[in-house]
Amino acid sequence: MNPDNWQKSSFSGGGDGNDCVELASTPATLHLRESDAPAAVLTTTPAPLTHLLHAIRTGTPGIVASTTAHPGGAC
Repeated sequence: MNPDNWQKSSFSGGGDGNDCVELASTPATLHLRESDAPAAVLTTTPAPLTHLLHAIRTGTPGIVASTTAHPGGAC
């Protein structure tokens, strides 16, 4: 399913350029693209995007806390 509800970031650089990050969603996925390259779309689900944003905010890229329960409590 292709989204048709793209929203531009309100935190994009100033000027007359088209340098914006855009976000759209469908019932099961999130879609990200750059305004000047709209054909290149990254598709993800909320959980991985949440982990990425957390890593960016905390400065811990590559370190992801697992939220998956393991049977019997073992890892």
